[in-house]
Amino acid sequence: MSDSRPIGVFDSGIGGLTVVKALRDLLPNENIFYLGDTARVPYGPKSPETVQRYAVELAGMLMGKNAKALVVACNTVSSVALPLLTQKFTVPVIGVIEPGARAALQATRNRHIGVIGTRATIRSGAYEKALRAADNDIRVSSRACPLLVPLIEEGLLDDDVTDRMIMRYLEPILADGIDTLVLGCTHYPLLTGAIARALKRQIMLVDSAQNCARAVEETLDRQSLRAAPPTRGELHVALTDAADNFLNVARDALQLHFGEIELQPLP
Repeated sequence: MSDSRPIGVFDSGIGGLTVVKALRDLLPNENIFYLGDTARVPYGPKSPETVQRYAVELAGMLMGKNAKALVVACNTVSSVALPLLTQKFTVPVIGVIEPGARAALQATRNRHIGVIGTRATIRSGAYEKALRAADNDIRVSSRACPLLVPLIEEGLLDDDVTDRMIMRYLEPILADGIDTLVLGCTHYPLLTGAIARALKRQIMLVDSAQNCARAVEETLDRQSLRAAPPTRGELHVALTDAADNFLNVARDALQLHFGEIELQPLP
């Protein structure tokens, strides 16, 4: 059995390309259609109801591209809209929070996990819920880091200002005694080097993009949805508004190759 339909991946903007990169590395023969809602980014400060409405619209647009699975490459959407998407669409829907939480539980030794993300993700408590559903005794220290995404989107991945901001956000949860840190925003894997520099001690970093890609692989295998090898899958990128400089930052940092960007007007 072989299924050449694309995996549909969406995000509030371009940060979800970290998930696309992980998918390309893990599943090179899969076709991927990525949709970034650049017209309405950021989702972090918006209400859950608004985020849910946007998520259903984007998922519907990907279903129009004949997607065989939907990947929610956004922690904010995963935190508030996953049950609704699962209910509304018949294809598998995979988010970034459950896989990240599972990986953090496997990584921690002292059972104290830190989570950083947007205000909406942290406010939702989604990581705490996912972690405590698996282990009620786990300790979780969470911190919203609203300035990290703008710094990443400006391309300041290796910059003193970014390093200082990371330390300012991380100091309180490091003082709590965490031994594992979940990068609870799909932009944050672009800061892995900067965060490792700032930590200066052995803390396990859990990258939600890589763990999401593994969850997609498991789902495709379980439901016999894999594309046939050995063909190299194609990557199509569509945005709801013109891209800014961050598309070049992401393309260069992730070494992703895609052709012309499609403009996909909102319904």
